[in-house]
Amino acid sequence: MRVFIAGATGAIGTPLVRQLVARGHEVIGTSRSRERAERLHDFGAEPITLDVLDRDSVRSAVLDAKPDLIVNQATALSGLSDFKHFDRSFAQTNRLRTEGTDALLAAAREAGVRRFVAQSYACHRYAREGGPVKTEEDPLDPAPVSSMRETEEAMSRLDRAVTEAGGIALRYGSFYGDPDDEFVRAVRERKFPIVGDGGGVWSFIHLEDAAAATALAIERDGPAVYNIVDDEPAPTSVWLPELARVIGARAPQRFPRLLARIFAGEAAVVMATESRGASNAKAKRELGWTLRYPSWRQGFVDSYA
Repeated sequence: MRVFIAGATGAIGTPLVRQLVARGHEVIGTSRSRERAERLHDFGAEPITLDVLDRDSVRSAVLDAKPDLIVNQATALSGLSDFKHFDRSFAQTNRLRTEGTDALLAAAREAGVRRFVAQSYACHRYAREGGPVKTEEDPLDPAPVSSMRETEEAMSRLDRAVTEAGGIALRYGSFYGDPDDEFVRAVRERKFPIVGDGGGVWSFIHLEDAAAATALAIERDGPAVYNIVDDEPAPTSVWLPELARVIGARAPQRFPRLLARIFAGEAAVVMATESRGASNAKAKRELGWTLRYPSWRQGFVDSYA
């Protein structure tokens, strides 16, 4: 197929381009940066410099490319550090998930493109009640903390828009596998503490495994939502000390909830103490997906040791 990837030079876009080219697909990839777009030549893809928020440019690019499928991986997640002001930090990504997705869907309709796959997110979104691991059928958090409401709504809006158009929303876990991961740097510098009992459950996914699931999803018809996570959701009190050990850092600090709320904000406290993980059973069953790293334990070692 001819596959149009918005955000093709991002953390997941790059391995996705490589994998799709290896599977015999013809890839047209976009980036906001001309320099980064040109690097796509090295992976065998056709580059386009494109701002996904420019609706007219998106329309022209899609009509000119004549793709069989559109994948939206456009985000602005690099350099994030201020989780106390969560929505402010994610404001540009929220626009890409809403306005950008709308522009791509409109272009897809005009171009007669029936298949559409978009990046969504699984972690910290499911209702903070009941068991520790949630499926795609479980309800999302009906009352997210105030500093996360705009971000949560942007992801929910993306899920709705994509599936209502007959597409597939992929709710990825927390990405890892980039050797320059700023998250790992924060753990090394002991800027990521265990809050309270550290009971908040996280689901992780290696970037290569996320790309592999996406490569399988583009070959399926929608509508559908899939959790793209590994087999081992884990509480912060388990995975954070292990990551620190793997990278040779000192054990993470421990903060009581009240102190963490003052310095890091309510969103960070909830993620560390109340979040639920996600199940990948549906994705493995319906996509025929096999993970290179079924657990973050080995993935952390291979990525960062």
